[in-house]
Amino acid sequence: MAENNTITFYDLQLASGCTISPFVWATKYALKHKGFDLDIVPGGFTGIMERTGGKTERLPAIQDDGKWVLDSWLIAEYLDETYPDRPRLIGSEGEKILTQTLENWLWKTAIGPWMTCFIKSYRDRSLPQDHQYVTESRERMFGNTMENIIIGREDRLPLVPPQLELLRTALRQQKWFGGDTPNYADYRLLAVFLFCASVADTPVLTEDDPLRDWIDRGFDLYGGLGRHEGMSPLFGLKLREGDPEPFVKDAAKMGGGLVSRNTGPKSTSEETAHLKGEKTTA
Repeated sequence: MAENNTITFYDLQLASGCTISPFVWATKYALKHKGFDLDIVPGGFTGIMERTGGKTERLPAIQDDGKWVLDSWLIAEYLDETYPDRPRLIGSEGEKILTQTLENWLWKTAIGPWMTCFIKSYRDRSLPQDHQYVTESRERMFGNTMENIIIGREDRLPLVPPQLELLRTALRQQKWFGGDTPNYADYRLLAVFLFCASVADTPVLTEDDPLRDWIDRGFDLYGGLGRHEGMSPLFGLKLREGDPEPFVKDAAKMGGGLVSRNTGPKSTSEETAHLKGEKTTA
C-alpha cells in the first residue's frame, strides 16, 4: 500500500514541464481523485526505458510501494481494486464501455484534426532531445512533413467546435459526466482538452463556448492541476465570414427529444413550435 500516501508517477513532459500525453493527464487526475500525493519522475519521449529501469517504453506508469502498473486504464482499475475505500473512478463495466466509446469518438473528432493543426508546435515545445524523435515519428505517422501537415489549419480549426455538441448536450443536464462529482469519464475527456492546451499555439474554441464551464472547472480541480504555466488558452477562436456556427445556441433546435424531458405539453412546447415553424411566446 502507498507509503506515506505517495505513489511514484512517471510523467511525459514538454520543455516547459507541462504534461503532454492525454493518457498521462488522465492518470494524474485519477491519482488525485484517489487522494494520493505524487512523487513525479520527470522526462520526455526519449529515455523512458532508462527512467523506468526497462519496465516500459511507453507512459503512463506508476510504482506503488515497488509494484509497477502500466497503461492508463489498467492503472485506474488497479487503483479501484487496491483502494476500494477511496472514491471510485469507474462505477461499473458498463460505465467503462460507455467512457471508452465516448473517448474514441472524441479522439477522432478533436485530437485528430487538432494534431494536424499543432503538430509543429507539438514538436517545438518538446524537450530539445526529443525533437528528432517527434519529427521522425509523427511525419512517418502522417506521411508528410510537419510544415506541409499544418497547411490550411485556419480552415480546419473552425470545423471542430460544431462537432462537439454531444458533449454540450450531456453537460446541459448535469455538472459532470460523473453526475454531481467528476469520475474517470470526466478525466478521460478532459485529457483531450488538456492535451490541446499543452500544444496549441492558437485558441480552438470561441470565448462563449458552453464547454468552457466544464473545462474551466476541470482544469481547476485538485488545486489547479490543469493550470500549468506552459499551457496555452483554449478560448478565443476568431471566426471568419463563412465559418460554421461553433455551437447550437438555441437548445430547441437540437430536436430529437434529447433536450428536455417530457413532463407534459408545457415542457415540450418550445421544441414543438420550432418543428412547426411557429413563433414561441416569451
